[in-house]
Amino acid sequence: MSKYLSKILCLLMLIASAETHESEINLYSANTGSFVYHLTGNYGQYNEFFDNKFISVERKFSEDSKYSMLLGTLNNSFGDRCIAIGVRRDWITGDSGWSFKGIYGYTGEFFFDAFSHCGDHGSYNDFRKATGIGWSPYIYHAIQYNFTDFFAIESGIILPSVFVVSVHWSFR
Repeated sequence: MSKYLSKILCLLMLIASAETHESEINLYSANTGSFVYHLTGNYGQYNEFFDNKFISVERKFSEDSKYSMLLGTLNNSFGDRCIAIGVRRDWITGDSGWSFKGIYGYTGEFFFDAFSHCGDHGSYNDFRKATGIGWSPYIYHAIQYNFTDFFAIESGIILPSVFVVSVHWSFR
């Protein structure tokens, strides 16, 4: 099922980019190839390394905006498929290609069956018991280095203790 979700997400990104003006294509970017490692308390029970199968699409609010919206999908720490919806904020951007960013979002269940088990375990289940929806807030801070206008690598922490390295593709 995750293969189909990834294909659908890519198709939606292509449709969105085809319908935009050429000047708007540089507002879009994608994250792929995410590596995840739990820094504390993992004795083999968490989904790690490249098994999270994270993919997302971002769109900046405007050319000079420090904010963008993010929509994606991933397998959470328990291997359950979740939707990721969030806002990215570029806190510091330097001329040398480095930037410090934060992503603040919802990762959890959604209307489609593929996401219905996201709240079965851990903090997702705790939020399900309290709110009726299985989800968890994601607070992620990272340093990103842009090797080119199109390709960057970022590394950071999902609070409280999940280390992440991801590939970021831009359409500039």
